[in-house]
Amino acid sequence: MGDAHAHAIPDSQNEKVLWLALALTTVFLIVEAVAGVFTNSLALISDAAHMLTDSAALAVALVAIRVGKRPADKLRTFGYYRFEILAAAFNAILLFLVAAYIMFEAWQRFAHPAEIQSTVMLVVAIVGLGINLVSMKLLSGGKDSSLNIKGAYLEVWSDMLGSGGVIAGALLIKATGGLWIDAVIAVGIGLWVLPRTLTLLRESFNILLEGVPKGLGLQEIETAMLALPGVASVHDLHVWAVSSNKHSVTVHVVTVLPDEQVFGLVATIRALLAERFDLSHSTVQIERTPCEQADATHAFAPAAHDPAERPGHNGPHNVPH
Repeated sequence: MGDAHAHAIPDSQNEKVLWLALALTTVFLIVEAVAGVFTNSLALISDAAHMLTDSAALAVALVAIRVGKRPADKLRTFGYYRFEILAAAFNAILLFLVAAYIMFEAWQRFAHPAEIQSTVMLVVAIVGLGINLVSMKLLSGGKDSSLNIKGAYLEVWSDMLGSGGVIAGALLIKATGGLWIDAVIAVGIGLWVLPRTLTLLRESFNILLEGVPKGLGLQEIETAMLALPGVASVHDLHVWAVSSNKHSVTVHVVTVLPDEQVFGLVATIRALLAERFDLSHSTVQIERTPCEQADATHAFAPAAHDPAERPGHNGPHNVPH
């Protein structure tokens, strides 16, 4: 019966730090890739590959912010905010594929160890660690408010661990001469990254599939509405996320209150949803009697052209909204 809108444009500060982090990461990944080939270190090449996914993640995150600023139009009435989620899912899939490839290469190295120049490997990894720490600091401010920034942050965070692993590997190789250590470090980097990649992918897919946002429960929301005076029953309750922090809710509420009190009830419900559950974009439909077969007639059934063919919506009991 009403809609409350709170679509904030992505923070411009996120865009600035992404540009800076992208510049740092891209320059160093070129240096690290060349050094990895020169030293014949799979661990260093693995770290460079993660740096490449870092750069891709940061670039896609920047594109997502730019696209997300585009206003809603007749084709995309919610705007382009969900591009952010597509970017996060892309980053997760890319990182997963890179980790799988590095582990495959490590398996080959176990069978055929290669000579490694551990000193160059060590120096390059230390520089990479410093760049990762700077990038993480830049991105930390926006990671909790944007799944897009969170994806980029996790990419850099995982690469920071990779740089630490390469440093440890280089020191061990210098001390023991064990060339197999390089492959072990590369596998360790991949295994450490995968669980976090799957978490990001799961969160992205939940939004793309219009699942209930993390931290919200339909039963709790329904119980809170049923406790309001004048609410007889609740059905067709749907809660989903358009993007990381932009949630929407639609609901049908049955009431026995007189017509002059209906608008007040709607305002009360919307205030409850916004204040208690942070659901500021709400659509509330008031009904006198429950819709017949609510799930079927409201959720996915084709629209009927004749009012007499619309179960649960014909007659004087359906209050306009």
